[in-house]
Amino acid sequence: MKPCILLIEDDQDMRDLVSGHLEHSGFDVQRADDGIKGQALALQYTPDLILLDLMLPKVDGLTLCQRLRRDDRTAGIPILMLTALGGTKDKVSGFNSGADDYLTKPFDLEELQVRIKALLRRSDRAPVGSSNHNEILSYGPLTLVPERFEAIWFDQPVRLTHLEFELLHCLLQRHGQTVAPSLILKEVWGYEPDDDIEAIRVHVRHLRTKLEPDPRKPRFIKTVYGAGYCLELPASTQMDGLEDVVAMAREERKQQGDRASA
Repeated sequence: MKPCILLIEDDQDMRDLVSGHLEHSGFDVQRADDGIKGQALALQYTPDLILLDLMLPKVDGLTLCQRLRRDDRTAGIPILMLTALGGTKDKVSGFNSGADDYLTKPFDLEELQVRIKALLRRSDRAPVGSSNHNEILSYGPLTLVPERFEAIWFDQPVRLTHLEFELLHCLLQRHGQTVAPSLILKEVWGYEPDDDIEAIRVHVRHLRTKLEPDPRKPRFIKTVYGAGYCLELPASTQMDGLEDVVAMAREERKQQGDRASA
């Protein structure tokens, strides 16, 4: 069966160009020219991947991305944003809304295809850098179950996106070591762009928000300036008092979420 791609793009010339190239390359492409139609088609077809323009009529790309991520029926679908807005703030906004990758117009169609294939490989529930895709990784308070993309943190399940899981998987495989951004991009994103480390920063920040007692003062996921990131977890015999600190922080975040949704 051909992989199904949903292309949500309001520019007809761009829509025809991209869809024609992808169909010629063996993909089944569904098309939408605004955010409302795009959301409806995403629910109807549950595609393997979504190509999402940022500047859309009716519902913009950032809002639509957030809606798709909140809906369990579409939450796990890889989303690649296509946009003419290539500034750092624009990329951060895209990643914060839930996008897995971000490609700035104009782009090379071959590069688009490389990124699509990388996202599809990752969504097959097989961490790119793992030599054994079913191996359960565990150290101290953290256990990762690749088969279910599940993280257990201080005996409590933590909901992670596929990308967050794979980033954490990459760091845990090299516990205590500094992991360079180039290696993270190759293993987690599946390619080696020259200047796209903003994606790593955003997703590290997401992980810290979910795991660290105080994300502003990380004690587990550390930045090694000029070199990369290092995951440092306590051994099982060194966790006295930490479990209570993490539990208190988890409860505080829950209460903040409850207040925000009230």
